[in-house]
Amino acid sequence: MLWEALEIAQLKPIVKSLPGGLDAMVTEGGENFSQGQRQLFCLARAFVRKSSILIMDEATASIDMATESILQKVVMTAFADRTVVTIAHRVHTILNADLVIVMKRGVIQEYDRPEALLEKEDSVFGAFVRADK
Repeated sequence: MLWEALEIAQLKPIVKSLPGGLDAMVTEGGENFSQGQRQLFCLARAFVRKSSILIMDEATASIDMATESILQKVVMTAFADRTVVTIAHRVHTILNADLVIVMKRGVIQEYDRPEALLEKEDSVFGAFVRADK
């Protein structure tokens, strides 16, 4: 199950290359891995634990675009049957979500499918997406 999770998170080659493989030492805070790799390890852990809810708080804020793409692919495939709550830093990362909720100071401003929100001229979400392009 561990190797399957590492393969899904595309970390298998990295772990295999470590001295000791699965028994390799991890430094304090996982500093011997990149920020993106640490995010992918968190996804692998959630997969192994069979977490029914995955909360991603600005998970893509400090990773490169290639790792972000991997992270999005893993979430869309390995967690397709689970609830994923994403607090988005990059608006395009949630364009494929089932539902988007836009909040301001803890109050829901709007919620709907992304496509429906993008069709509304006065949509806050739509304005975010247009500004992000």
